Amino acid sequence: MGAQLRVYRQRIRSAQTTKKVTRAMELISASRIQKAQARMAASGPYSRAVTRAVSAVATFSNVDHVLTTEPETIDRAAIVLFTSDRGLNGAFSSNVLKAGEELATLLRSEGKDVVFYLVGRKAQSYFSFRNRESEQIWTGNTDQPEFATAKEIGDAVVSKFLTDSNEGGVDEIHVVYNRFVSMVTQTPEVVRLLPLEVVEGIDEPEENAILPLYEFEPEAEDVLDALLPVYIESRLFNAMLQSAASEHAARQKAMKSASDNADTLIRDFTRLANNARQTEITQQISEIVGGADALSSAKKK
Repeated sequence: MGAQLRVYRQRIRSAQTTKKVTRAMELISASRIQKAQARMAASGPYSRAVTRAVSAVATFSNVDHVLTTEPETIDRAAIVLFTSDRGLNGAFSSNVLKAGEELATLLRSEGKDVVFYLVGRKAQSYFSFRNRESEQIWTGNTDQPEFATAKEIGDAVVSKFLTDSNEGGVDEIHVVYNRFVSMVTQTPEVVRLLPLEVVEGIDEPEENAILPLYEFEPEAEDVLDALLPVYIESRLFNAMLQSAASEHAARQKAMKSASDNADTLIRDFTRLANNARQTEITQQISEIVGGADALSSAKKK
């Protein structure tokens, strides 16, 4: 019985130690998510302004730009997956990987070859474990993204898009990341980055409405050449900020759940330890009483 009591007490100490770690990680994530949300909100006005500018040029000009023109045939597609560098964040990375696999299956069913660009060590580990190839990998600072990384990713994917598919290029590019909805909800988002799909653009004009007249200086094609790389980089950076905020929220939620589970374990093992201790005390008293009765009977004889 004493050995069993020691086991219970050891498990209680282990659960208490685990709770200290998970509680600390929960508090760290809670503090970092405020900064991540602030960065995400700060990038919104700039991203919307660039989107409106690109939308105006693409809508009110007759320029057939390579980044905005749908190709006649799409033979190869690229998927950029945004995961995390670290774990302990629930299903954060697995949800993105699952959405990416579903998208890849859909594209292959349409007769397209699929290549992957990976962001985060979780995606790298996922592909390495399955001996699958990827075009390029970026790791580090997924919870604190930098614009330089978004620019590097943008340069890489645009370069591949401008290359002919027969020479190793791609005809369309998709982005898969976790969109931050709230502290308890983060949903995988799939967006086609190229050819350009303006998500937030000019509203549909009303009937008989007078459309604005635009004069482009320099030419509309030169304006698009300057705006589109900025637009793509801002979209990628916004996806990274959304992913970072989602990662912190998912980790805080996972660590809170782990702390609650540790409390449950401590309570359950404390109850078992008390029962074992009470049983041990009862057994000792029974042995003492039994011994006293035996001595009393021996004296009477």
